[in-house]
Amino acid sequence: MAPEKNIPMERRRFLSLPSVRPCVAISPSVLIASLITLAQNICSFSPNSFTTQRKNARETTRFIAILLALLEELHDRGSFIPDPIRLCLSDLHLTFQKILLLMHDCSREDARIWVLMKSQYIVTQFRVLIRALATTLHVLPLRSMDISAEVKDLVELVTKQTKRGKMELHENDERELKRLRLILDRLERGIEPDVDTVKVVINYLEIKNWSSCNEEVKFLEEELSYNEEEVSLLSNLIGFLHYSRVVLFETIDFQCLAMEQSRAKCSVEKLSCVVPRDFLCPISFEIMTDPVTISTGQTYNRTSIQKWLKSGNIKCPKTQESLVNTELLPNIALKKLIQQFCYDNGVAVVFNRINLNKTRTSSVPAAAHAIQFLSWFISRRLVFGTEEQITKATYEIRLLAKSNVFYKVCLVEMGTVPPLLDLLTGHGRIIQENAIHALMKLSKHHRGQEVIIESRGLAPILNVLRRGLSLEARHVAADIIFYLSSAKEYRKLIGETPNAIPALVAMVKEGTTFGKKNNSNAVIAIFALLLRRENHAKVVAAGAVPALVNVVASSDKPEAVTDSLAVLVALAESTDGAYAVFKAEALPLVSGILQSATSRAEEEYCVSILLALCVNLGEEAIRALVKEASCMPSLYSLITGGTPHASKKARSLVNIIVDFTQNGFTGSSLSRQRILYC
Repeated sequence: MAPEKNIPMERRRFLSLPSVRPCVAISPSVLIASLITLAQNICSFSPNSFTTQRKNARETTRFIAILLALLEELHDRGSFIPDPIRLCLSDLHLTFQKILLLMHDCSREDARIWVLMKSQYIVTQFRVLIRALATTLHVLPLRSMDISAEVKDLVELVTKQTKRGKMELHENDERELKRLRLILDRLERGIEPDVDTVKVVINYLEIKNWSSCNEEVKFLEEELSYNEEEVSLLSNLIGFLHYSRVVLFETIDFQCLAMEQSRAKCSVEKLSCVVPRDFLCPISFEIMTDPVTISTGQTYNRTSIQKWLKSGNIKCPKTQESLVNTELLPNIALKKLIQQFCYDNGVAVVFNRINLNKTRTSSVPAAAHAIQFLSWFISRRLVFGTEEQITKATYEIRLLAKSNVFYKVCLVEMGTVPPLLDLLTGHGRIIQENAIHALMKLSKHHRGQEVIIESRGLAPILNVLRRGLSLEARHVAADIIFYLSSAKEYRKLIGETPNAIPALVAMVKEGTTFGKKNNSNAVIAIFALLLRRENHAKVVAAGAVPALVNVVASSDKPEAVTDSLAVLVALAESTDGAYAVFKAEALPLVSGILQSATSRAEEEYCVSILLALCVNLGEEAIRALVKEASCMPSLYSLITGGTPHASKKARSLVNIIVDFTQNGFTGSSLSRQRILYC
């Protein structure tokens, strides 16, 4: 293998010069051939490849080009290479590898601002490498080498020049570095930078359009993910580039926008994040923000179990066992899992002593002020801009609010929500899609939810849900309903809004009837509304059960089936819901799925539905289940190998089936098992 392939181009820190493998036990001919390849690669960089460090790169390339002539002559002559020369060439090989890495980094098209900011460090790297080159050439026994006198003279000249050569920061680079630092300093003091000054820096770096500016942002964000030493500097530069991208570039590159939107459409948020049952308090059916475990081993939300105990109850609400003591033990592991789940899925829940909104950006003044300034700029564009400017502004919000919580807060506080709501009607499809996407991103934060509701935004969002200009816009509106439903008070408001639940159910029906896009988002929004028990009857009345059963029976998407089963579990908890499920002939369907289930979630949901039907409907459901005798092996399998919940419920079902088979319906077995169903 050629030695140059040892260069660790991947998996290394940017602007780092890692240890590279020396050329050990390699024949001189292979070593020289490898050196020639490395030298050619270095010389292939043109001055236009660099926006900064041009002089240093040019000087380095000139040195290497002369040494390339030496290497090519050695290769052509094929003379014997003594050990002293071979050792020098081996050292030269190490230096060449590092020079090539440095040249690659300095010429990256998406790292120009970072290269400018690290100019002094890069100059030092060039100095170190040129000195290493000089040291190797100094000890190279040039006079004893079988090469032409002309090449010897050139190499001797390079040796002298590398010894006294000065690698310095060019005055133009130094000037723009000072200008950039001045902008960041002004931002840190809360002073909005002069747009013309920003243009000078951006133009110097040859960041010519929205796309190249966005690529710079992506690079810095990637660097930020593992560069813990320079968090503040990287955050400042990201904020500055966001500001530059929003303020300087009036249009988004058509090709880039098409690519980004295509990516967004391929990854429209699938809210396959039905809240795991273990995350819900058995008393309040709310997500537990402070889970505690009592003496029976059951876990509840602290406030719920405290109210239960203060009311004089001395038994476990779930198992009805007498409590040995009333000590509440914090379930820290479960709390961390719930926190991570809520953060990952944008569920706005306030945890005790935990601030999920804390981000690096908010603690870095320059970055924070940059985002505040551009948020205000976007807010004005939404109201006073041309149609093209509005389209860009809505898209910028989609991009900015994608992952950073602080950005969401700034955008909300600078007043972007009301104009976004206004843009949902009376404009074209693209603006509506951008606006609804932007609102969805902002609705992941509790402050965004508050402003949407305060601005009477539920009505226009529901209008998009029902009659949006594209199916994508309608699905995103369903996402917003899900995020709003993460707050208890909004579940009530949405449930009491006449058209909300029917519109979600209609979307579920439409998805199965016409075979359109995955309707899982509407299913999950319904699930979120069911966290309020008063909404159960409304969901059933809207015809959700037959629609969900149809999804389970016909969908080829596993996540859609799993989500629909989870919602059916919630609906079957009430007698009316259980009757609707039974009437939709779901029992044999669920029994069949249980036998072929490929995930533990499916198994648990199926066994929960079957047990709910038996508990709530009694003999009619039990008799139908007994006819499904083929499900017994699956139940026995769950007893021994299922999750704790699934195991308990499977055991209850087996007891009910066995008792009915032996004694007919007496109700006694059902009464004994009823307490295990929650």
